[in-house]
Amino acid sequence: MAGLTHFDAEGHAHMVDVSDKPATARLAVAEGWVRMASQTLDIVRQGLANKGDVLGVARLAGIMGAKQTASLIPLCHPLPITRIALDLTPDPALPGIRIAATVRTTGQTGVEMEALTAVSVAALTIYDMLKAAEKGMEIGGIRLTLREGGKSGRYEAQK
Repeated sequence: MAGLTHFDAEGHAHMVDVSDKPATARLAVAEGWVRMASQTLDIVRQGLANKGDVLGVARLAGIMGAKQTASLIPLCHPLPITRIALDLTPDPALPGIRIAATVRTTGQTGVEMEALTAVSVAALTIYDMLKAAEKGMEIGGIRLTLREGGKSGRYEAQK
């Protein structure tokens, strides 16, 4: 299983040993969206959801999700996260909510999974808060758009 660091020589899953890696500044940005009917988006924009402030709750849920990544993804290292920011933007052209998460740390491994988890949990929270209005919402487009730091350097997704 050459190139896949989460497998040992026998092909068994294991947590990668990062003890010899230097701690460096790391950054990851991920994005995704929740597509919904225009009427459902209006509920968000007008603050009329029965469960409360959809975007505020989803932002907090995304932050909490990023902080729990090592508990959710079996081979992720617990990391000292130094920053988590989520941008949740209503987009009438989608129609729906666009989500972007930025996560930073100074550590021995990157925060890509934390950024992806933040977007995923925020999207699921939006769905949960609005499912009474629309069960057919679609979650998608979740991907890493930027990573910096460490031995592999910078990665930027194509637009």
